[in-house]
Amino acid sequence: MLQLCDNYVMRSTRNEVPDKKRPELGHYSDPPLLVLASLSNGPKHGHAMIEDILRLCGTRLGPGTLYGAIARLEQQGWIEPLPAEERRRPYRITGEGMRVLRARLATLQQFIRAGAERLEPL
Repeated sequence: MLQLCDNYVMRSTRNEVPDKKRPELGHYSDPPLLVLASLSNGPKHGHAMIEDILRLCGTRLGPGTLYGAIARLEQQGWIEPLPAEERRRPYRITGEGMRVLRARLATLQQFIRAGAERLEPL
């Protein structure tokens, strides 16, 4: 089964969780896309997103990276805050955010297919 974050791009991520089977590979790190993917199955507050993204693809976003992505996504109208629960503010993905997520995932799938086809002759 192909995971959303199957290491197709190496980017610098300070807090990645090492893959013991393949330590030479980096982890996928596109914070806004990871936030959208995390919120696609329901609202979450920041810490819950960090943990969900870690489970999703092994990348641990730092708070600054996470909240920077949240601010950009909120500004674009792709996520929205919900009323605070105690000291935590949950967010949810909007309809436009779901459309953007689907489009970006379709692009990633196309990229994966094209890359795999290029590797076949090797």
